[in-house]
Amino acid sequence: MSDIKRAIALGFFDGVHIGHGALLEKTKERAAQSGASPAVLSFDVHPDNLVFGRETPLINSAEDRTDVIRRIYGIDDVVFLHFNRALMEMPWREFIENIISQLNIGWIVVGHDFCFGYKGEGTARRLKDYCLAHDIGCDIITPVMLDGRVVSSTYIRSLIAQGDMEQARRYLGHPYFLTNTVCSGYHLGTKMGTPTTNIFFPQGVLVPRHGVYVTRVVLQDGRSYAAATNVGVRPTVSNSTRANVESHILDFSGNLYGQKARVEFYSFIRPEMKFDDVQILSSHIKHDSETAKNYFA
Repeated sequence: MSDIKRAIALGFFDGVHIGHGALLEKTKERAAQSGASPAVLSFDVHPDNLVFGRETPLINSAEDRTDVIRRIYGIDDVVFLHFNRALMEMPWREFIENIISQLNIGWIVVGHDFCFGYKGEGTARRLKDYCLAHDIGCDIITPVMLDGRVVSSTYIRSLIAQGDMEQARRYLGHPYFLTNTVCSGYHLGTKMGTPTTNIFFPQGVLVPRHGVYVTRVVLQDGRSYAAATNVGVRPTVSNSTRANVESHILDFSGNLYGQKARVEFYSFIRPEMKFDDVQILSSHIKHDSETAKNYFA
């Protein structure tokens, strides 16, 4: 184990919104003050899935959470614990003692509503008292407010489900986005003169309102392009029920199959529609693309 202590932000961080950002910034501040290394400890599975027996649709995958923490907040050390029944039923003191020992923690930062351990008996207040008694730093971050509302992943999920990407971006502090590997589609876009890239939502990730959005597509090499992106089942050309993310990337040509792409959502253009033929669909894609171009212009 390294002799360098960790200052660690502890939580699930779905979406990594501006409320979480307050924890992450405080963690970096405490790390700098104490000569520690900033880090984040999260869980691969949302605790509610086991605790309440219901699957919580996530704003983003563990991979995308890690990306935001590293790319936007500059914390490279992101550790995931597998949330299973043993972890859920672990007494709160045992949980804290384990992570402090295993991760060499010298400072912990949590949100005001953070709870952990068996039946959620470990509260932020109990954690603070434990840390005081064991010479470990601890900060409890008060709620971050926007428009008179506490910033929360639950509210942001509702915005994304409605397709309100501009409001979601205000609460997240960055565009809602999805990263996955580009896969082969029907190749109809190429034949229509509007080639597209296709990616799917990872298991358990929330699917936004079906429709067409102004987006940016960021490629593996960092290049970024404006795009018009359809989220949905492509009813004009497919009978599939699985939601797909199909982006017409402006001013780009090339084969992206097998590469990772990040699609950032900025604004809703129109609902997904079934057209009488592909010629009408093609004309709408071109119109949507013009809307995307004008948005960024």
